[in-house]
Amino acid sequence: MSGNKAIQKVWIEEGCISCSLCMDIAPDVFEVPDGEDCRIRPCASQHFARRDADIRLAAEDCPVEVIAFEERDDS
Repeated sequence: MSGNKAIQKVWIEEGCISCSLCMDIAPDVFEVPDGEDCRIRPCASQHFARRDADIRLAAEDCPVEVIAFEERDDS
């Protein structure tokens, strides 16, 4: 994890191009149904702590920078 901050919420902002990169990085969190924009999987919040680094990487690598997340202080 990054410091003492843990991801508690993830969302996709407007402008997704459905490239599936996020799903390739964190398939427990993201899905890209055929012909649709990326979305957060139902019940994905149970995977946030386990996939923290992958969520951060997906957000960083997103070519259109539409993956956003909120952190909580776990200190």
